[in-house]
Amino acid sequence: MRDALSTSSGHALFAHRSKLHQLTMKNTQHGSCGLRLWKGKAESERPEQSQVYLVTGGCGFIGEKITELLSQQDYIKEVRVFDSVARKEVENFATATTHVTVMKGDIRDYNLLLAAMQGVHVVIHTAAIVDYRNTLPFWEMKAVNVGGTENVLRACCALNIPYVVYTSSIAAVGPNVLHEPMLRGNEDTKYSGEVELPYGKTKAMAERLVLEANGKKLTNGGKLTTCIIRANTVYGEKAMFLHDLYLSAKAHNGVLNYLEPEHTERNSMYVGNVAWMHVLAARQLQLKPDILAGQVYYSYDDTPTTKGFLIRYQLLSCMDPSIRLGSRIPYWKMWLLIHLHRIIEVILSPFWKPRPFLNFPLLHTIVTTFSYETDKAFRHFGYQPLYSWQESKVRTARWLEVAVGNLSSQ
Repeated sequence: MRDALSTSSGHALFAHRSKLHQLTMKNTQHGSCGLRLWKGKAESERPEQSQVYLVTGGCGFIGEKITELLSQQDYIKEVRVFDSVARKEVENFATATTHVTVMKGDIRDYNLLLAAMQGVHVVIHTAAIVDYRNTLPFWEMKAVNVGGTENVLRACCALNIPYVVYTSSIAAVGPNVLHEPMLRGNEDTKYSGEVELPYGKTKAMAERLVLEANGKKLTNGGKLTTCIIRANTVYGEKAMFLHDLYLSAKAHNGVLNYLEPEHTERNSMYVGNVAWMHVLAARQLQLKPDILAGQVYYSYDDTPTTKGFLIRYQLLSCMDPSIRLGSRIPYWKMWLLIHLHRIIEVILSPFWKPRPFLNFPLLHTIVTTFSYETDKAFRHFGYQPLYSWQESKVRTARWLEVAVGNLSSQ
């Protein structure tokens, strides 16, 4: 038996997730749930009101949705976004009680980050370079993903900011260089071996920094309290990989081909639910530090855990019923294409740089089962998805229809 393989049979872990949370509310003008955390709570149960949250990478795919949901919480007076790509429209999430401020800055610049973190109570650290195709040199990705995390933790200690929630990835766990699967594991599953994806290596390094920083003494006598949320494949509004997949399928007569073998299994989740887990974790980290401190949580929702290509097909066909599921592209064919691309890249590199293509670490990640089954976030801090699988599909389809329509009009 491979020591990296872990299964969890007979666990009814998803029983708590069968229905949409009763707190789910109708959409607001910003297209989110308008959900408040502490309605009905006794005053004595509420942590300090009028807090300031900092979201690094708050203009990114997950970070923007976190910013949107945070802006709807009445215990927060300001959501401060620190991002290298400052999009001022994110400030439109501001409400009558919560101000949203977007600040442009590179997380590698410690002094700039330190200035942005003045007066902050909680940090949600999502900023990262997510590069599966190795379009950037490893040292640059490491400088942002690892060095940037180090800067965040260092600034928290300098400014006595006691709470950090770190956005990580399943890639920090595996697959490893032996391509060993993990089938329906959980946060306690032992999975060993060197992570193959360079991106995953940087996230694993950053995770170690975050966990080592937990419990560290602050200058005011307090201590730093941290936890980690690991996402898997995240879809939803502004998931550009779906946009690109749709255009590719249309270019092939509406046929969506795929690489995964039939037996593979992977988790997918809607961006709104991933963001909601961050919002809850950040608040409960203050209420229940003895439970959440130093913990790692896999993100999950009601999206079926199945073959990745089936989820992609359902998302695309929800928007365009003419999309058809094609056939699997054989591994050997992709193996030859990757080698051919490498040869072309070497020959033409002095004159021309080809577009990024699939690489072996990414190919191995795609064809290797890597899934989990857990309810740890529910047990520790009451997380339940805000959006059902059906609602998540519809929201994604509406965005994709507009995005493709805008491209066509241009």
